[in-house]
Amino acid sequence: MITPQNIFRHEFIGLTVEITDSNHKEFIGIKGKIIDETRNIITIDTSTGEKKIPKKEVIFLFTLPQGEKVSIKGEIIVARPEDRIKKKYKKIR
Repeated sequence: MITPQNIFRHEFIGLTVEITDSNHKEFIGIKGKIIDETRNIITIDTSTGEKKIPKKEVIFLFTLPQGEKVSIKGEIIVARPEDRIKKKYKKIR
């Protein structure tokens, strides 16, 4: 089960996400389902098509399967998914 405490150790593909802040204003408000993830990019399937979002540039608001929402700075999750899942993270407060 994905929780706010262990989200870093889970797969993001399939989660619903919204961009809440960015250095690039055109990214703010993009929302949809994550369909792919690479080291630097998350691909989101939106109502207007696929959007490739650079992780480092944005703040993501993930909606977990049970409906809980978690906000994460993209710069924290810049890593290949398989490396991110194995990485140890400091406790988030």
